Amino acid sequence: MLDFEVRRLIMEDRIASLRRSARPRKRTEPVRVESPDIELRMCKPEDDPEIDRLAALSEVPVPYGRLVVALLDGKLVAALPLNGDPVIRDPFVKTAQLVHLLEVRAEQLREPERPAALVPRLLRRHA
Repeated sequence: MLDFEVRRLIMEDRIASLRRSARPRKRTEPVRVESPDIELRMCKPEDDPEIDRLAALSEVPVPYGRLVVALLDGKLVAALPLNGDPVIRDPFVKTAQLVHLLEVRAEQLREPERPAALVPRLLRRHA
């Protein structure tokens, strides 16, 4: 008799929990996260004051040559010289992911290394 009562209580508890989980839930609006606009491009002469500002904030000399710059919501926050110098960035803005994007883009823009010429090697064989 006791076994029957215990089984009935377990069964009723299980039915109640299934009914609770089957109730329709209130729909919540999805959380919308505003994503910033990101732009990667080659620097322009108009960017010189901003590049000077970034160099001052990074406490490094102003880089020379071609640079790939990252703009976050229209504001220049990081720049990477194509000549291999270190990146300059705004220390007050989270730029770690932007720096990675700059490195990938700079690698795409750098001139590929030319393979060694075959002629000198061929001449050495016959000499």
